Amino acid sequence: MLLRNLIMLLLMMLAGNVSAASEGALLFARNCAVCHGDHGEGGVGVPLSLKSFQASVSDHYLRQTIRLGRTGRVMPAFSHLSAAEIDSVVEYLRSWYDGPRPTFDPSPVVGDAAHGRQLFGEHCAACHGADGRGGKGTGVTLSRPRDLPIIAPALNNSGFLGSAMDRMIRATLEKGREGTPMVSFLKQGLSETDLNDVVAYLRSLQPQADAVVREGPGETELVYDSPNSLEETVDAVVQAVVGRNFRLIRKQYLEDGLYPEDEVNHRQVIVYFCNFNFLYEALAIDPRVGLFLPCRVTVVETDQGVKVYAVNPKRLSVLFNNDELDKSCNTMHDLYVEILEEATF
Repeated sequence: MLLRNLIMLLLMMLAGNVSAASEGALLFARNCAVCHGDHGEGGVGVPLSLKSFQASVSDHYLRQTIRLGRTGRVMPAFSHLSAAEIDSVVEYLRSWYDGPRPTFDPSPVVGDAAHGRQLFGEHCAACHGADGRGGKGTGVTLSRPRDLPIIAPALNNSGFLGSAMDRMIRATLEKGREGTPMVSFLKQGLSETDLNDVVAYLRSLQPQADAVVREGPGETELVYDSPNSLEETVDAVVQAVVGRNFRLIRKQYLEDGLYPEDEVNHRQVIVYFCNFNFLYEALAIDPRVGLFLPCRVTVVETDQGVKVYAVNPKRLSVLFNNDELDKSCNTMHDLYVEILEEATF
């Protein structure tokens, strides 16, 4: 169904007969649906078609969120989209909602940030994290549970604070969002002054949030030269893998299954291996890691000698924009380096 809709929209665009909302639908399908659902019903990302969400956010907030993303969260920054394309996506999002589009006074909310910090710890941290950096887990499937049915957004985040005006945050605290765990804190007993204090606390986090810069992804792969023959290097990789509590899955030629058996290059060998406890932990953090599993090392012999290759795991959390992966990816990077260094010693 999604593929058919994409084809129809593409044909409409080629015919020059497409509205901003229709162009936005195509852009949404390409860039957003995988996380937010084909019709904005939610998934990894928040449900965008939810009435209480649409009634509580401005077009400015939607535009800025698309532009800035959420540093270190699953939501990337779509800096490659033009202003006109972002407007088209916003128009498509609004096609799910027939109510008035909120606007907010840009003037700051004044409050006691110190008291707001105390209130945040008492009423907000359970969902948004003690430091406001958001709930954990993607919750893509029921077999990989997350903390809440809807992942609490990161508030101590440059993308959020650069998108949400104080008075939008204030209105959300006041009204809550029906259909999500976010309740009205006025109904929970907080006063108008209390809400102002919480907003002041969140805004006080902006310098800290803006200072967070993600480490560059580094090289795509790890490459080592081996002084030994192809067979000796493959055996050394296997020994290094097994010696670090990984289970050897198989060895195979890189071209197996791609060419007739008598045409396969026997000078290119892949060693597959896995530590299942580590695998399950990584998949629970972000199932997209499965695209790069099981672990593998490739040994290639050329006329210039033998080289050993492995993907650089430090790229994963950067590519997926998920800070939770950093620890696992750094651990895997260090293990790969140990394996490659030992195999090429």
